[in-house]
Amino acid sequence: MTRQLVHIQRGSLADEAEFLASVDRSRTLHHPWVQPPNTVDAYRDYLSKHQNARGEVWFVWTEEPRGLVGVVNISEIVHGAFRSAYLGYYAFVPFAGRGLMKDGLALVITYAFTELKLHRVEANIQPGNRASKALVKTLGFRREGLSPRYLKINGRWRDHERWAILSEDW
Repeated sequence: MTRQLVHIQRGSLADEAEFLASVDRSRTLHHPWVQPPNTVDAYRDYLSKHQNARGEVWFVWTEEPRGLVGVVNISEIVHGAFRSAYLGYYAFVPFAGRGLMKDGLALVITYAFTELKLHRVEANIQPGNRASKALVKTLGFRREGLSPRYLKINGRWRDHERWAILSEDW
Protein backbone atom coordinates (compact mmCIF):
# COMPACT_ATOMS: atom_id res chain seq x y z
CA MET A 1 0.00 0.00 0.00
CA THR A 2 1.35 3.44 -0.95
CA ARG A 3 1.42 6.01 1.82
CA GLN A 4 0.01 9.38 0.85
CA LEU A 5 2.57 12.10 1.50
CA VAL A 6 0.15 15.01 1.48
CA HIS A 7 -3.44 15.81 2.31
CA ILE A 8 -5.63 18.80 1.57
CA GLN A 9 -7.92 20.79 3.79
CA ARG A 10 -9.74 24.07 3.39
CA GLY A 11 -7.79 27.14 4.44
CA SER A 12 -9.03 28.64 7.70
CA LEU A 13 -8.34 31.32 10.28
CA ALA A 14 -6.62 28.66 12.39
CA ASP A 15 -3.91 28.44 9.70
CA GLU A 16 -3.17 32.16 9.73
CA ALA A 17 0.17 32.14 11.58
CA GLU A 18 1.60 29.21 9.62
CA PHE A 19 0.40 30.66 6.32
CA LEU A 20 1.94 34.09 6.98
CA ALA A 21 5.24 32.55 8.13
CA SER A 22 5.28 30.41 4.97
CA VAL A 23 4.65 33.44 2.76
CA ASP A 24 7.44 35.35 4.50
CA ARG A 25 10.07 32.63 4.00
CA SER A 26 8.95 32.06 0.36
CA ARG A 27 9.22 35.62 -1.00
CA THR A 28 12.11 34.82 -3.33
CA LEU A 29 10.36 31.70 -4.63
CA HIS A 30 7.13 33.62 -5.34
CA HIS A 31 8.61 36.70 -7.01
CA PRO A 32 7.56 37.64 -9.69
CA TRP A 33 4.97 34.90 -10.22
CA VAL A 34 2.50 35.42 -7.38
CA GLN A 35 1.76 37.92 -4.66
CA PRO A 36 0.11 36.03 -1.80
CA PRO A 37 -1.47 37.83 1.16
CA ASN A 38 1.27 38.77 3.62
CA THR A 39 -0.55 40.51 6.48
CA VAL A 40 -3.24 39.42 8.91
CA ASP A 41 -5.82 41.69 7.25
CA ALA A 42 -4.87 40.56 3.74
CA TYR A 43 -5.07 36.90 4.77
CA ARG A 44 -8.51 37.31 6.33
CA ASP A 45 -9.73 39.23 3.29
CA TYR A 46 -8.34 36.49 1.03
CA LEU A 47 -10.22 33.78 2.94
CA SER A 48 -13.48 35.73 2.98
CA LYS A 49 -13.32 36.34 -0.78
CA HIS A 50 -12.50 32.75 -1.67
CA GLN A 51 -14.64 30.65 0.65
CA ASN A 52 -18.03 30.82 -1.06
CA ALA A 53 -19.99 29.30 -3.92
CA ARG A 54 -17.64 30.90 -6.49
CA GLY A 55 -14.32 29.96 -4.90
CA GLU A 56 -12.49 27.68 -2.52
CA VAL A 57 -9.08 27.78 -0.84
CA TRP A 58 -7.32 24.47 -0.25
CA PHE A 59 -4.10 24.07 1.70
CA VAL A 60 -1.72 21.21 0.94
CA TRP A 61 -0.14 19.75 4.10
CA THR A 62 2.49 17.16 4.82
CA GLU A 63 2.80 15.33 8.13
CA GLU A 64 6.45 14.28 8.23
CA PRO A 65 7.73 16.83 8.77
CA ARG A 66 4.46 18.62 9.44
CA GLY A 67 4.17 21.72 7.32
CA LEU A 68 2.21 23.80 4.87
CA VAL A 69 3.36 22.68 1.43
CA GLY A 70 1.30 25.14 -0.60
CA VAL A 71 -2.04 26.56 -1.62
CA VAL A 72 -4.53 25.69 -4.36
CA ASN A 73 -7.35 28.10 -5.17
CA ILE A 74 -10.40 27.17 -7.20
CA SER A 75 -11.97 30.42 -8.35
CA GLU A 76 -14.76 31.69 -10.56
CA ILE A 77 -16.61 28.39 -10.23
CA VAL A 78 -19.49 28.32 -12.70
CA HIS A 79 -22.01 25.49 -12.85
CA GLY A 80 -24.83 25.00 -15.35
CA ALA A 81 -23.83 24.34 -18.93
CA PHE A 82 -20.31 25.78 -18.43
CA ARG A 83 -19.15 23.75 -15.35
CA SER A 84 -15.73 25.36 -15.25
CA ALA A 85 -13.30 27.11 -12.90
CA TYR A 86 -9.85 28.63 -12.68
CA LEU A 87 -7.06 27.04 -10.71
CA GLY A 88 -4.33 29.00 -8.97
CA TYR A 89 -1.55 27.52 -6.86
CA TYR A 90 1.83 28.10 -5.29
CA ALA A 91 4.25 26.16 -3.11
CA PHE A 92 6.10 27.22 0.01
CA VAL A 93 9.73 26.87 1.06
CA PRO A 94 11.07 24.35 2.10
CA PHE A 95 8.64 22.03 0.28
CA ALA A 96 8.91 23.41 -3.28
CA GLY A 97 10.47 21.16 -5.90
CA ARG A 98 9.79 17.88 -4.09
CA GLY A 99 6.70 16.74 -6.03
CA LEU A 100 4.40 17.40 -3.10
CA MET A 101 2.47 20.18 -4.86
CA LYS A 102 1.82 17.81 -7.76
CA ASP A 103 0.18 15.39 -5.34
CA GLY A 104 -1.81 18.15 -3.64
CA LEU A 105 -2.89 19.67 -6.94
CA ALA A 106 -4.04 16.23 -8.12
CA LEU A 107 -6.19 15.87 -4.99
CA VAL A 108 -7.83 19.27 -5.59
CA ILE A 109 -8.41 18.54 -9.30
CA THR A 110 -10.00 15.21 -8.40
CA TYR A 111 -12.25 17.04 -5.95
CA ALA A 112 -13.17 19.62 -8.62
CA PHE A 113 -14.21 16.94 -11.09
CA THR A 114 -15.89 14.50 -8.69
CA GLU A 115 -17.42 16.67 -5.96
CA LEU A 116 -17.99 19.97 -7.76
CA LYS A 117 -18.89 18.09 -10.97
CA LEU A 118 -16.83 20.50 -13.10
CA HIS A 119 -16.07 19.70 -16.72
CA ARG A 120 -13.06 21.98 -17.19
CA VAL A 121 -10.32 23.44 -15.00
CA GLU A 122 -8.03 26.16 -16.35
CA ALA A 123 -4.69 27.42 -15.05
CA ASN A 124 -3.20 30.68 -16.33
CA ILE A 125 0.59 30.74 -16.09
CA GLN A 126 3.17 33.37 -16.95
CA PRO A 127 5.25 32.22 -19.95
CA GLY A 128 8.56 32.34 -18.03
CA ASN A 129 7.32 30.18 -15.16
CA ARG A 130 8.83 26.92 -16.40
CA ALA A 131 8.29 25.04 -13.13
CA SER A 132 4.56 25.80 -13.07
CA LYS A 133 4.10 24.87 -16.73
CA ALA A 134 5.99 21.61 -16.19
CA LEU A 135 3.78 20.84 -13.19
CA VAL A 136 0.46 21.17 -15.04
CA LYS A 137 1.85 19.38 -18.07
CA THR A 138 2.70 16.32 -15.95
CA LEU A 139 -0.90 16.33 -14.72
CA GLY A 140 -2.27 16.25 -18.28
CA PHE A 141 -3.13 19.90 -18.88
CA ARG A 142 -2.87 21.15 -22.47
CA ARG A 143 -1.71 24.60 -23.54
CA GLU A 144 -4.56 26.40 -25.29
CA GLY A 145 -3.10 29.80 -26.04
CA LEU A 146 -1.69 33.09 -24.82
CA SER A 147 -3.58 35.92 -23.12
CA PRO A 148 -1.58 39.16 -23.46
CA ARG A 149 -1.53 41.45 -20.41
CA TYR A 150 -3.94 39.08 -18.67
CA LEU A 151 -3.35 39.68 -14.96
CA LYS A 152 -1.81 42.44 -12.88
CA ILE A 153 0.86 41.05 -10.54
CA ASN A 154 3.32 43.18 -8.58
CA GLY A 155 2.02 46.30 -10.31
CA ARG A 156 2.51 45.04 -13.88
CA TRP A 157 0.10 43.57 -16.42
CA ARG A 158 1.58 40.20 -17.33
CA ASP A 159 1.00 37.82 -20.20
CA HIS A 160 -0.29 34.36 -19.29
CA GLU A 161 -0.52 31.06 -21.10
CA ARG A 162 -3.86 29.26 -20.78
CA TRP A 163 -3.57 25.62 -19.74
CA ALA A 164 -6.64 23.44 -19.22
CA ILE A 165 -7.77 19.91 -18.51
CA LEU A 166 -11.20 18.36 -19.03
CA SER A 167 -12.86 15.89 -16.69
CA GLU A 168 -12.85 13.15 -19.34
CA ASP A 169 -9.07 13.51 -19.66
CA TRP A 170 -8.55 13.16 -15.92
